[in-house]
Amino acid sequence: ERQKLSIELLTEGMKQLGLLKGKTKDLIKKKTYEKYYMHGVGHYLGLDVHDAGRYFTDHAAKDSRPFAAGMVLTVEPGIYIPPDAKDAPAKYRGIGVRIEDDVLVTESGNVNLTAKVPKHAEEIEELMNAGKAKST
Repeated sequence: ERQKLSIELLTEGMKQLGLLKGKTKDLIKKKTYEKYYMHGVGHYLGLDVHDAGRYFTDHAAKDSRPFAAGMVLTVEPGIYIPPDAKDAPAKYRGIGVRIEDDVLVTESGNVNLTAKVPKHAEEIEELMNAGKAKST
């Protein structure tokens, strides 16, 4: 369900940017989005950065399991446009974007552990520029 929603939203966004053309339903059916979005929406976070198992709601994967209090997972959809992507607008070639949230599952819901981390381009650029100023 989460992966399906991320594919739908990213496909729509890629259409708006001119990266994909066509009907969203057809682009998803043909997996055209995989040209720029080739991974899952996230993973478990634990002792390893990519902790064991997948979180699927259809339980089709043998290593999937339901969420439980104490688990931490990432939410990190991203797109990557190769520098040689001739069908992509030139201004987007060679760009990749993935912004991650780390979410703790609790007994009563969840807590976004990275809620205060900048997510918008302007905020990220401001943070990066502040770091440059300190290093000079």
